[in-house]
Amino acid sequence: MTSTKKQTQVRLDEDVLAAGKGAAHARGLDFNKYVERLIIEDTTGARAAGMTAAQRFIDEHGTFLDDLEQQFDAPYAEPQPGAAA
Repeated sequence: MTSTKKQTQVRLDEDVLAAGKGAAHARGLDFNKYVERLIIEDTTGARAAGMTAAQRFIDEHGTFLDDLEQQFDAPYAEPQPGAAA
C-alpha cells in the first residue's frame, strides 16, 4: 500500500510540542492528524469563518451571557452564614 502523503520535519520548542500533543489527545487525534487539520483549517478559511461566527455570537449575545454569569455567581459572592472567613 502506497501513501500519497509526504513526510516533513518540523522543529518545535518542547513546550509547544507538548501543548500540541495535549491538544491532539484532547480531540482524540494523533499529533500528525492534528497538525494536518490545523493547516487545512487555516488555509481554507474554515478557522477564520469559525472565529468570525464566534465573534458575531459574542457581539450579539455577550451582554446576556455576562448577566447570566453574574446570576450564577451571585450566590457565591457573599459569605454564607457560618462559613469561615
